[in-house]
Formats: sequence, C-alpha cells, structure tokens
Amino acid sequence: MAHWPIRLDDVHAANERLRPHLQPTPVRAYGLLDEAVGRGVRVRVKHENFQPTGAFKVRNGVSALGALAPEVRKRGVVAATRGNHGLGLAWAGARLDTPVTVCVPVGNNPEKNAAVRGLGARLVEEGKDYDESLVTAERLVRESGLHMVHSTNDASVVAGAGTLTLEMLEQAPEIEALVYSIGGGSQAVGGLTVARALRPGLPVYGVQAEGASAIHDSWHAGRPLSKPSAATFADGLATRSTYALTFEALREGLAGFVTVSEAEIAEAVRLAHAATHTLVEGAGAAGLAGLSKLRDTLAGKTVGVVFSGANIDQATLRRVLAAEI
Repeated sequence: MAHWPIRLDDVHAANERLRPHLQPTPVRAYGLLDEAVGRGVRVRVKHENFQPTGAFKVRNGVSALGALAPEVRKRGVVAATRGNHGLGLAWAGARLDTPVTVCVPVGNNPEKNAAVRGLGARLVEEGKDYDESLVTAERLVRESGLHMVHSTNDASVVAGAGTLTLEMLEQAPEIEALVYSIGGGSQAVGGLTVARALRPGLPVYGVQAEGASAIHDSWHAGRPLSKPSAATFADGLATRSTYALTFEALREGLAGFVTVSEAEIAEAVRLAHAATHTLVEGAGAAGLAGLSKLRDTLAGKTVGVVFSGANIDQATLRRVLAAEI
C-alpha cells in the first residue's frame, strides 16, 4: 500500500480547527438533477458553494493556518492559486490575524482577484498559468521568509478538505458512491481518507477537464506525467502536473477516473443553475458532469457530488448561459 498522506485523526483535528469559524454546509437532493442524470441515479449535492468564499477551499485555508505556530503566522504565508485557494487563505488570514500573499497568473479571473484584495491580502500577478505562479510563490518564500501554503502538497490543506466528506457522510449516510472533480486532488484525497476509514468499499471516482488532464492521464498510465498547457475555462482544474502528496493516494484509492469536455462542464453549470438555482463555476460543476458520464456505472445508486466555487466571473457566465461554450 502506498504511503497515505493523512489519517482520519488528521481530518478530525482539522474539523476542530474549523469549528469556531465555519458552519457545516447542507447536503440536498433535487429531483430535477436525478431526472437529468437518469439511469435511476439519486444525486446528493454537498453545497460548498454556500461557504463564505463560495468554495470548499476556505476549509483548507482555515485548517492550514490554524495548524501553524503563532510565530510562523506572524511572518505571513504565501500561496499560488487561480482564485479559490487564495480566497480561502485570505479569509482565514483575516480571521487568524495572518498576513497573506496570493500569487496568480496574469489575466486571472478579475473578480477573484478583486475578492482576494477585498479580504486584505496582497495580490501578486505573475506568470502565464498556475504552475508559473507557483514558481513566483516559491521565490517569495526564499526572498521574504514567508511560509508556503501549497494548494495540494500540504497535509493540513488535505485534512481541511477531508472535513467536507466527513460532514457529507454524516448528513447523508445513504450515499453509495462519491464523484469528485480533481484539480490537484485535495478534495478527493481528503474524501478518500474519510471514506476508507468510515465506509470501506465505498467507491470514489475522479473527474478532470479534457484540456487539463495531467492527473487523469497519469492515473491511467500508472506514473506521473506533465502537460505543456492546461486549457479549460474551469480555472480550478487548470493544472499541468501531478502532486507528490496526492498522486499515489489517487492511484490507490480511486475506483475510476474520467475526463469531461468544455461543453460537458458548461452543460453541468447550466444544469446546476436550472435544478438548484445556485451558482457553480466550472471546476465545481465538473463532478456533476462526470457523474453524467458515469451514469451507467452508477445506475440505481445514491451518489454524492460537491458543488464548489460560486465565483465564476460575469463574462464567462454569460457565455455559459448563452451556450457559447
């Protein structure tokens, strides 16, 4: 068995760090979603798009900062992001009196950038994509002594992500399978940690965007691969490589892994809006898109998916709703 990055005890500890700051999010059922997916699948939606920053990544931020020694928090932290990880850290930094620097690519979602600044964090715009912004963040660690809070390669981040599945399985014990969208894998590996401890044998599936499929392709190849680009409007999935902390756990734990097209992700955003009247960005709707692709495999089952990321920018949302993607 591969080295597992965290344990259930770590998720429970993260849950205690979150408790003073975040309320549990609801799990809801929608007949329109069941009908749209078909094949007798009963969908259970974990509404992480109801978090104060609109995404589950706020769990990761509070968990990570709460685990740091006070002197480290005082120096400040830095992270690379396409938005939601940075928003989560900025929100946590404001609550825990920690200076936060957020590195984003040039041309990043302007509304996410504004929200990060609005929470009091310093924003650095540099690089063509997430991976290049990570290089910028690593430079700031060397130059300024800031503590890196990586969006994936950080055990306290993954433990924070695991708390959403801890809640979900308590709220909806009838769930028979889980489907997660995967950018770096914190949500899925956190979920796998909880599922294998509390519900051994519960199948867990991963979903990535076709245009940013490095981890999917690596999973099927059985070894880490990287891509020259990550082209998807689902910016939370736009990564070009695997991550040391999560890849082996994904290899060992996932029952299956599929990709979805830009059109399929956009259709899932529209479906989520029509069926639940809530806003979900592309990365947060990818799990629903993947469930539609897995409907034959999961026929007749009650399946949990996560809606995360209510931070789609207006220009992209207009294109999605007009079926231009």
